[in-house]
Amino acid sequence: MASPFVGVFAFGDSVLDTGNNNNLSSAAKCNFPPYGRDFIGGIPTGRFSNGKIYPDFIVEALGIKHVLPAYLDPKLRSEYLPTGVCFASGSSGYDPLTASTVGVLTLSDQLELFKDYRVKLIGLVGESIAKTIIANSLFLVSSGNNDIIITYPLLARKDEFHSYAALLVSFASTFLKDLYSIGARRIGILNVAPLGCLPLERNGGRLERVCLELQNQRAKMFNSQLSSELDTINKDFPDAKLVLLDIYHPLLALNQHPQNSGFEVVKFGCCGSGTVEVTSFLCNPSSTSTCSNASKYVYWDALHTTERAHRLIASQSFKLITSI
Repeated sequence: MASPFVGVFAFGDSVLDTGNNNNLSSAAKCNFPPYGRDFIGGIPTGRFSNGKIYPDFIVEALGIKHVLPAYLDPKLRSEYLPTGVCFASGSSGYDPLTASTVGVLTLSDQLELFKDYRVKLIGLVGESIAKTIIANSLFLVSSGNNDIIITYPLLARKDEFHSYAALLVSFASTFLKDLYSIGARRIGILNVAPLGCLPLERNGGRLERVCLELQNQRAKMFNSQLSSELDTINKDFPDAKLVLLDIYHPLLALNQHPQNSGFEVVKFGCCGSGTVEVTSFLCNPSSTSTCSNASKYVYWDALHTTERAHRLIASQSFKLITSI
């Protein structure tokens, strides 16, 4: 079957970041072992996992290429440009404060990189073909996770979360309309994960390390508001198609019934302290407790899923993606 898309572009956070943070002056990076342990060649690439991640599985399933390269990879070759690249930046969010706090790329920064990419693409294939490529490519967006777990708790003025969720949705709406203005017409937007089930958040879940329901409720509230906004945008821009890609429920199912998908461990990450999950920074070359078989774990570190979990979640999105 021929791919319904010419290429794939990714924007947002670590769910989609294939290595753009590597050369930023930020601590939010993972271009060191044991990250990438199960990637092609066993090398760390800047993906926040032990191997491939969501956009890699999507481009592979579409038959476009095996992995989605990071735009800021200094080894990126011009022949990779027409089939798409990744602009996402781990630890970013819809709220520009989120990325600024840790020194990574805001969505506005990522949009500027896309404009730079478009100039290069026009130089490569000409303006007419470049426009056709962009209009017939899949745009993936994942954001909001870091806003909820990092930025919202730091706000000096603790608004009701409903208000902050509405602010995030307004940021998301502006960004999606900006994507439209630069030619994007087929956009898949990942919703926010069940954040209360992250190993990091389970620290507050008593000795049983249960999921924190408050964080999951916040994620659901944001997801609901985002879904409504996408309906509005679709009505306002009938020549575009924006589809919500649900990762919340597939990942929640893996947390609630890991054995149904062949997982054994869900309360801890494969890489980290193994007892108290503090941050993803505890997964590093000095980590002595890294598990031997990551495929048994839903989470790779305190915040990010394993390659196998990424594969399962991407496969559940695929049918909907092909309808965009």
